[in-house]
Amino acid sequence: MDEIRWGILGAAAIAVDKIIPALQQSSCCLVEALASRSPDKARLISNRFSIPKAYDSYEALLRDKQIDAVYIPLPNSLHVEWSILALNAGKHVLCEKPLGINAPDVIHLMEAAARHPELKVMEAFMYRFHPQWLGVREIIRTGKIGELRQVHSVFSFFDEDPSSILNIEKLGGGSLLDIGCYCISLSRYLYDDEPRKLLSYLEIDGRFETDRHGSVIMVYGADKTATFICHTQLSEFQKVTILGSSGRIEMITPFIVEPEEPAILQVHSGTKAETITLDPCNQYILQFEQFVRSIVDRNNVPISLQDSLNNMKVLDAIVKSAKSGTWQFL
Repeated sequence: MDEIRWGILGAAAIAVDKIIPALQQSSCCLVEALASRSPDKARLISNRFSIPKAYDSYEALLRDKQIDAVYIPLPNSLHVEWSILALNAGKHVLCEKPLGINAPDVIHLMEAAARHPELKVMEAFMYRFHPQWLGVREIIRTGKIGELRQVHSVFSFFDEDPSSILNIEKLGGGSLLDIGCYCISLSRYLYDDEPRKLLSYLEIDGRFETDRHGSVIMVYGADKTATFICHTQLSEFQKVTILGSSGRIEMITPFIVEPEEPAILQVHSGTKAETITLDPCNQYILQFEQFVRSIVDRNNVPISLQDSLNNMKVLDAIVKSAKSGTWQFL
């Protein structure tokens, strides 16, 4: 596969801890540049990872004609703005989730992407690229747990740092956009459908004016529901339970799977119980390789902008439901 030359717009923790190492381990990616509004930080990280170029502005990186694609790990409120600027500069874009802060935001990006059909844009939902999710879909498809009827997910961690982007309302902080988006995405992925209606509760932290807790029920059809809890002031935890008419699947590490750790699925079918252990892998590398494949082969990206828009419409409906205390119909 051809090598794609990457630039990183921003020096967020995820870029340093996950993205840059994954790109450098991929056989089809070269990390050529990193930009930060702090010149010292840009140089420090570039030196640490032996990245050839360090820029003191995002604009300077986008002007670099040697860069083919950019990864955008900026605050949620800046995702669409810089994705569009990157497209206008002729760069492919892989942007951190959520793609925007509301549906009109994503539509704005879709309109910009339509003006650059030669360029690829994708929301970086890395979890979908882990083989465990393909395995779960196959188990459901074969009817091993009967008819899929309920999906329940929990995603939580603890962060009360006032300087954390997560706790800054104007930057798109809050539990729903940060981790609730995963819970919506996975149920849509498993049902291969969109929810018909939903009811939600959001608890707002008065110090930050961001939601720290979300509880949601989504109805996909007769006897087909999904529920989730997302929380940014609870102990760190993640789990997905998938219930069918005659069995269930429990995903122990559905979202964050360390590259050196196996993924474990517990499958209960009738009276039989089975533990499936998948070999360790780096889901970020797999994400990059599939994105690059879409560039090289000029195929559709694995996660379409329409998929991202549909996810954002659900996020918007959850906010409306929490404010009104009523069911929202999609």
